[in-house]
Amino acid sequence: MKAVIDRIGETLAVLVIPGEENIRLNIPPVLLPAGSCEGDILTISIERDEAATHEAQARVSRLIGDLIRT
Repeated sequence: MKAVIDRIGETLAVLVIPGEENIRLNIPPVLLPAGSCEGDILTISIERDEAATHEAQARVSRLIGDLIRT
């Protein structure tokens, strides 16, 4: 998906995803690519990491099991 950098502040950058709803994302500016400026168009990719999710769930289950046994 594409997003436009609306503004960059010291602690917050605002990205706008164009469309009917004009969705806005607030992110720390350190996450922007080097040299990014207001008005730049970025490509954003969000993916689900099933393996990491499964590992986190297993880790929490083990911790809960340890707490119940003690």
